[in-house]
Amino acid sequence: MSFFDKLEKKLGRFAIPHLMYYLIALNAFGVILNLMRPELFEQYLSLNAEAILHGQVWRIITFIIQPPSSSSLFWSVLMLYIYYLIGSQLERVMGTFKFNSYIFLGIILHVIAALVAYAITGVSYPIGTSYLYLSFFFIYAMAFPNAQFLLFFLLPIRGKWIAILDAFYFVWAILQAFLPQYGGAGGYYTLYYRAAGIAAFVSMLNALIYYLSLKDDFKMTAARYKRRQQEQLKALAEQIRKRENAQNQAGPYGSQVPTASQAHGYPAPTDPQPVARHRCAVCGRTELDDPNLEFRYCSKCNGNYEYCSDHLFNHEHKK
Repeated sequence: MSFFDKLEKKLGRFAIPHLMYYLIALNAFGVILNLMRPELFEQYLSLNAEAILHGQVWRIITFIIQPPSSSSLFWSVLMLYIYYLIGSQLERVMGTFKFNSYIFLGIILHVIAALVAYAITGVSYPIGTSYLYLSFFFIYAMAFPNAQFLLFFLLPIRGKWIAILDAFYFVWAILQAFLPQYGGAGGYYTLYYRAAGIAAFVSMLNALIYYLSLKDDFKMTAARYKRRQQEQLKALAEQIRKRENAQNQAGPYGSQVPTASQAHGYPAPTDPQPVARHRCAVCGRTELDDPNLEFRYCSKCNGNYEYCSDHLFNHEHKK
């Protein structure tokens, strides 16, 4: 039994269901606040270690409303949508308590990192939660390495490859904090790149801790997903095989007796043909011509005129 399983037995009743709903709502509020008063977040709500040590302890919580982008509304909305999709799926797979644990452990590590960095350097780095949300891809790839994403809603790519790309992005963010042209440039750029590097490092550490604690659970989840995929493929192959066998046994017209319109010049069968119950008043087709056709009476026609789905709304009403 893992540490999180033991902890769930004691604290599981306090877990917050659908946590991503609330996180996305808070971030959406942050987006609106950034549009209306962009300076308000930095002055009173951001993760400022110096301000926290001087009594503004609410910043330990309020920093999570930071929007994914301070300059692009489209990018913020897109990222929040992706966060919601991945986060909700992870909660269903991992369970409410374990997903809550991952989020809150990440938030705690962010706060600790900000305080430690301030104690060492004397600088308050404005660390945000964007990398915490981006680390969802690591966790998802651990559980579903072969699941496919549509990158940019177009290119199919497996979860493990997205996690590898995500890892390169995180490592680059960490390296930027030490490069002279980025983290050593001075002023705002130093704060920005070093804060991003700290957030990326802490988020990767959070994912690593979580994976080591639940390694067996991830392996079982991945095995179940792979087995379910194989079963679905087998079932699909069996359906195709049965359909092909049925078509081969029934001949070129299936199991029904062909009508004159289907036969295209072939001699009519000697056996009595079934009587059609429905006939379109426009094209004359019946359910014998196409079993997938649907027929309806028109309430605007004067008389009992029946039409197929192709002509129900495309005919001249009988007066």
